[in-house]
Order: sequence, then structure tokens, then C-alpha cells
Amino acid sequence: MGTRIQQLSQPKHNHLKDLNRRSVYWLDKIPPEKTEPTTQIELTSRWSDLTRSKDFYTQVPLSPIWEVSKWALRAVPSERLCKLAQPRAPVEGWQPGCPLPAPLNRGTQTAVSSSRICQLAQPRRRQIQAVSSFRSELRPMTQLASRTSAHIELLATPKHDHPKYEGERPVCWPVSKAARNHVASQRLCELSCPKMRKSLLEGYDPYVVSWKARSANPSTRIQELSLPLPRKCSSKE
Repeated sequence: MGTRIQQLSQPKHNHLKDLNRRSVYWLDKIPPEKTEPTTQIELTSRWSDLTRSKDFYTQVPLSPIWEVSKWALRAVPSERLCKLAQPRAPVEGWQPGCPLPAPLNRGTQTAVSSSRICQLAQPRRRQIQAVSSFRSELRPMTQLASRTSAHIELLATPKHDHPKYEGERPVCWPVSKAARNHVASQRLCELSCPKMRKSLLEGYDPYVVSWKARSANPSTRIQELSLPLPRKCSSKE
């Protein structure tokens, strides 16, 4: 019994004092040193195939003709294949393209048109009827075209500047003698000084009570609100 007590009374070894400690995960005992070689992984056949580089076929075949097998030569197409091999019929209502115009004969090419045909070939001059409250007048297109051109020229003319327009102010202008010899007043000097701004709580004393708060008289409503609720007041016997 005494031997067990003496054994338990001995302090435990502090492994944190070891200078050659290799890891921070062991504290009770030093891990055994590994003398065996590292773990070797054996690749499967599938992994070996995946590690190989792909073969890229860059060589173009010389001839596009290939040999047809005997089974393809003896094959008999089914009814479905024969149906799919038929060309598609045109849509209902489709009409073939217009035929090319027939060549003109020599007489038509050398024909000379008469004065009547030349007169009929001229475009018809349209007249616009101007509707007014008093009378209706027919005006030719040439007169309207001249008025339109004149209106376009009028709109294209740039507008003139106003008689009182003075133009842009120059960037640099001379300073008058009165402005150079002017003496600023005390008020102007005071306004030209920058405003002194304090931080949010600079010079703030939460315990200072203003004179207005000291001399204030509470109203009847404030006194009523300051009293505790009757239901919270306990009756003293």
C-alpha cells in the first residue's frame, strides 16, 4: 500500500520542457520514431489509363472514300427508311418561280416612240387644293416647293445675339483702385475667421443643471405623471 502511495505521490513528467519536441499533439509520451518506409500506393488499371496523355490524331486521311462492308451491301431498307428517303413535298400554295423574260426582237429594240407616247410617259403633275374659309385655290407644286425651300433657308439661318448680350466674362479682369485700398471693418474680420468646432462630447458635463431647470415649476400634469401607479402602492395597516 505504501509503495502505491509513494508511486502516486511522484510528480508527473512535464513534456513541455523538452526542447526536441516534434509535435504539439502529444503531451503524455514521446511518439515512436518511424523506421519503416513511407506508404506506397498501388495504382489500379483505371488510374493508369487516366494518367496517360490523350492521343491527338492530326493526320488527315488522303482519300474520303472508305470501303463498304459486305453487310451494308446486302442490307435491305425497311419501309420506314424508304419513306424517309423520299424528298419533302412543297407547302400547299407554293408556286414556282416566275420565268425569265423572253428576249426582245430586233423590231422592238429599234422602235421609235411617237410624240403621244412621250406625252403619256411624262409623270402627272399633282395639284394640292388649299382649303380656306373664303375660297379654295389650286396651287401648283412648283410654287409650294419654292415656298418650302424658302422656309427651310429661313430656319437654317442662325439666330442673332440679343442687343444687350455682353458675352462671356473674361477669366482675368483688372481690380479697381478702391478695392485695393479698401480697409476691412471689424465685423468683416470677425466673419472671415473660421468657425471653431468642438467634438461631440468636448466640454460636456452631465451633472451640470442649467438655471432654467432649477427655477422651473412643474405643471399639474407633470406632478400627476410623476406619482407612482395606485395599483403598485401597497396599503400600510
